[in-house]
Amino acid sequence: MNFVEELKWREMIHDLMPGTEEQLQKEATTGYIGFDPTADSLHIGNLVPIMLLVHFQRCGHKPIALVGGATGMIGDPSGRAEERQFLSEDQLKYNLSCIKKQLEKFLDFNCGHNSAEIVNNYDWFKEMGILHFLRDTGKHITVNYMTAKDSVRKRLETGISFTEFSYQLIQGYDFYWLYKNKNCKIQMGGSDQWGNIVTGTELIRRKENGEAFALTAPLVERSDGKKFGKSEEGNIWLDAGKTSPYKLYQYWLNVPDLDAEKYIRFFTCLSREEIDSLIVEHQKTPHLRILQKKVAEEVTTLVHSKEDLKTAIDASDILFGKGTTETLKKLDELTFLSIFEGVPMYEVNYNTFKNQVALMDLLVEKAAVFESKGEFRRLIQGGGLSINKEKIDNTEKTVSDKNLLNNKYMLVQKGKKNYYLIKSI
Repeated sequence: MNFVEELKWREMIHDLMPGTEEQLQKEATTGYIGFDPTADSLHIGNLVPIMLLVHFQRCGHKPIALVGGATGMIGDPSGRAEERQFLSEDQLKYNLSCIKKQLEKFLDFNCGHNSAEIVNNYDWFKEMGILHFLRDTGKHITVNYMTAKDSVRKRLETGISFTEFSYQLIQGYDFYWLYKNKNCKIQMGGSDQWGNIVTGTELIRRKENGEAFALTAPLVERSDGKKFGKSEEGNIWLDAGKTSPYKLYQYWLNVPDLDAEKYIRFFTCLSREEIDSLIVEHQKTPHLRILQKKVAEEVTTLVHSKEDLKTAIDASDILFGKGTTETLKKLDELTFLSIFEGVPMYEVNYNTFKNQVALMDLLVEKAAVFESKGEFRRLIQGGGLSINKEKIDNTEKTVSDKNLLNNKYMLVQKGKKNYYLIKSI
């Protein structure tokens, strides 16, 4: 496979340094992308650079993921209007370990000559003194060159610290070090990284008289104006503990049609023929949301697993009346609460459930799901009340702690769409 051609039809190229495609066609090439450990999880905004590495490896090249233990202490000024908050060394180390585990899900680290590799730039910066860095690296890049870069120029009016100003030089040295020690000849990233990346190619040219290359992908935006990778609760994370597989699945399921056509190219490994066929099928029956469902399936499986995808689909079915009591019982608490987020919740003392309690008393007196016992009886007689997805047909029904999901919750459904949660405390 031709890597550049693959990215072109996926519309994943924003900038490409002359000679890059020729280099990749000439030989199997080592390339890298950097990830700053500013949090203990990557988020879906990181999926574009991750997919660049995935396709790079699929095309026979060797991917390196650089996790910036050193640069993470400084913070990249690109795309920011103010200084980043510094993280402690312990927090950075923890974030690094978490991110490494996530990257290992996407790349193959045991496939011969193009096995993926993870490096930490703290390893080569930790013993380097400031005088050594200024003498051997700083002298090769002029201040004029650095201030011409967008990431710096946009901050000159409002102010930029020397710490953040130096970031592009440090990132440039990363590329130089990898060129020297790992024969790395190409750096990739988002389009906002172009200035930092070409600083690295310039440093390699000036220090080693070497040739290195650069490629960037477009930054992802949503057609409806909402920020990509954000929900009402904030970032959509790749860590299941921060964003459940169900929520990740739902995010992709709800993107606009126009974006779904772009995302299926960006975030899956499906072939051009498969994607073209899906787009045609989707355009014939857009109400079926074929593209959204396929993107949701592919990304949820890629980030988590097939088992997590099945759980996410089962969880989604619950809201549309297809779920069963057995489905509910299989859900972990995080997924369960994700599904019913925002649903009215009533807290009831756990002791209430230790012995049999009349359902009528529970839902009328202990938790005000019903305004009266008459309303309770009428709904049951009309076949409109379910507990944990089981239809209730007896007004004298009793329940106990055996009816609690996760030993804590009871799901009450009035009619088709009105849900309530009873939580034992």
